Amino acid sequence: MQTEDRLIRTEYSEIMQKSYIDYAMSVIIARALPDVRDGLKPVQRRTLYDMYELGIRYDRPYRKCARIVGDTMGKYHPHGDSSIYEALVVMAQEFKRGLPLVDGHGNFGSIEGDGAAAMRYTEARLEKVTQEAYLADLDKDVVNFVPNFDETDKEPQVLPVKVPNLLINGAEGIAVGMATSIPPHNFGEVIDGVIAYLKNPDINTEQMMEYIKGPDFPTGGIVTNQDELQNIYSTGAGKIKIRGKVDVENAKGGKDRLVISEIPYTMIGANIGKFLNDVFALVETKKTADIVDISNQSSKEGIRIVLELRRGADVENLCNLLYKKTKLEDTFGVNMLSVANGRPETMGLVPMIRHHVEFQYELATRKYNTLLAKEKEKKEIQEGLIRACDVIDLIIEILRGSKNIKEAKSCLISGDTGNIRFRSERSKKQAEKLNFTERQATAILEMRLYRLIGLEIEALRKEHEETIKKLALYEDILSNRDSMKKVIIKELRAFKKEYARPRRTRIDNIAEAVYVEKKIEERDVTVLIDRFGYARTMDVALYERNKEAADSESREIFHCKNTDRICIFTNRGQLHMLKVLDLPYGKFRDKGQPIDNVSNYDSSQEQCVYLAPLSAVIQRMLLFGTASGMVKQVSGKEFDVSKRTTAATKLSDGDEVVFIKELSLEAEQETVVMQSEKGMFLRIEAGSIPEKKKMAIGVRGIRLAEQDRLTHMYLLGDEEEMIEADYEPAKVVLNRLRVGSRDTKGVKR
Repeated sequence: MQTEDRLIRTEYSEIMQKSYIDYAMSVIIARALPDVRDGLKPVQRRTLYDMYELGIRYDRPYRKCARIVGDTMGKYHPHGDSSIYEALVVMAQEFKRGLPLVDGHGNFGSIEGDGAAAMRYTEARLEKVTQEAYLADLDKDVVNFVPNFDETDKEPQVLPVKVPNLLINGAEGIAVGMATSIPPHNFGEVIDGVIAYLKNPDINTEQMMEYIKGPDFPTGGIVTNQDELQNIYSTGAGKIKIRGKVDVENAKGGKDRLVISEIPYTMIGANIGKFLNDVFALVETKKTADIVDISNQSSKEGIRIVLELRRGADVENLCNLLYKKTKLEDTFGVNMLSVANGRPETMGLVPMIRHHVEFQYELATRKYNTLLAKEKEKKEIQEGLIRACDVIDLIIEILRGSKNIKEAKSCLISGDTGNIRFRSERSKKQAEKLNFTERQATAILEMRLYRLIGLEIEALRKEHEETIKKLALYEDILSNRDSMKKVIIKELRAFKKEYARPRRTRIDNIAEAVYVEKKIEERDVTVLIDRFGYARTMDVALYERNKEAADSESREIFHCKNTDRICIFTNRGQLHMLKVLDLPYGKFRDKGQPIDNVSNYDSSQEQCVYLAPLSAVIQRMLLFGTASGMVKQVSGKEFDVSKRTTAATKLSDGDEVVFIKELSLEAEQETVVMQSEKGMFLRIEAGSIPEKKKMAIGVRGIRLAEQDRLTHMYLLGDEEEMIEADYEPAKVVLNRLRVGSRDTKGVKR
């Protein structure tokens, strides 16, 4: 039988919208964001639960991480082994987590950004605190279990975590359209905060911060904006400013050294190397001359970065420079976003603790209901056994007179004596009065003979008394919220006593670092650039004494102030700025520095067309000429820019700059000669070339034939001596050329 196809007509945008929302929510809930109850992302939760299931406890041998990762991926988290192993590694790193949850054995990376060894080399097991505070009551029906991805197994929807892990360890995650960033906090302080909330549910953020002072990063450091923390913890969002701890030590020869013993949390990993490079760059660019050496002496004992200083260094100003220009002072963006009641929510400190406390009440209720049911079952059995001991002779007679266990059990439960042989009628009448429960009868039939020993019977009675006490306790806890609260507080205090440690991060109000740049003593210098592009500066008097040698060895020589900048105009229409202070200053025979190394100019990719100090450029007009014959005048003031690289002119596709020259103040007395590749010459008055903005293409100076291009331009004054241009087969005397009009073909030579 052939079925008809049914076409469902719908708006394509609606399908896309629904599909994207479904995908986004899947990423948000099932992968990227932690649950406010246990503070864990799904991958972390599944990894810990798998280790629990595999029996990799804190008091048992380590197991290969590859086994843990493979088992987790195969049973609970089918999203690739790298994400599972990365989560496992982070949970074992003390420098990333305030409370490590995994005890790693082997190379689990370093604070300086070294990655962990491959999972086949490393081993792990659960930490004691993880077992006691995160996984302890899984056997007491305290959380719901849901089918795994292929419905072949069960996994907990949330772990029964008894401490606010989301605050203790913090969280980082990027979802679709949202991200979470929660700093870690001190274990003891957070426990105190939870206890304070249990005692006073109306507590506000200000009161809560008497217990939880602020974040406590595992790397230590100093939080410098204490006054802003209350607003951050009220709204759940803001910026925490943190800086490293710097100590001053005395070295030999009356010198000082700066020792960085604690770093900002954000500097973990590759940023330590970046910090060292940034400090080196400050020295290279002459932002400071106080640092003579830097070394990273960090080890397993902790961070130790040493900066050796010159004698008489201004330590306070140098520290402020490091705070301003490096990662030694940084910002930690706070966005306390987590999944609450199945939806992402940004919440402050108190709401986050409220959710945790509600979860604790839920866990305690389910735990003690389970325990109560077990104790009731135990009480029932104990009462049956005690009663059975009083009539043990009758029970033995019933057992000996029964043909099978079914008859004996029926007699114990309902007094059915029909098929049982008794020694006397009296025993039969006593048996008819028996009314044990199903559970009691089963326990009696399974009872071993040694339980009939007098001491064992006495122990059974004491055990029954303990059960009665436990029942009363559990019923009181379940019926009285204050009693449940006391139990939760007692457990929290026990965790604090065993696992709390002193605060590492100092909380303070510190004024923003102010760096006062030392004024440079301004002086006249001579800049020399040789034919290989090596540049250097020297005192003007030193140049004058070596003028002949300097002139013969250098292709560019000019005088300027040491505070000036050098303009490098290239054939690609770019302007690169170079500070004179960046060039080496010293003796005549000292080696220079390639201008490629101290500027953005790259001699392998572009050619320098014109080079001059900015102080000279801004006082004149610059004449531009391009290969396509376009010309213009531009005011030098337009090139006084702060950028290291900027566009000097606009070019058409395939065009390039071939000529840039300063015009004198009397530009109308000057003439310009343009020479093309095919031997066309045109002489025009400089004043006929209009002034344009630097980003204008310009106007046509010479009308070129097809396949021809402008190769040379000459700027002539009113001098009388003959000026010749190199052009085969003969020399061309430029100042004898007739002055023509702009935008004409010129004459052939």
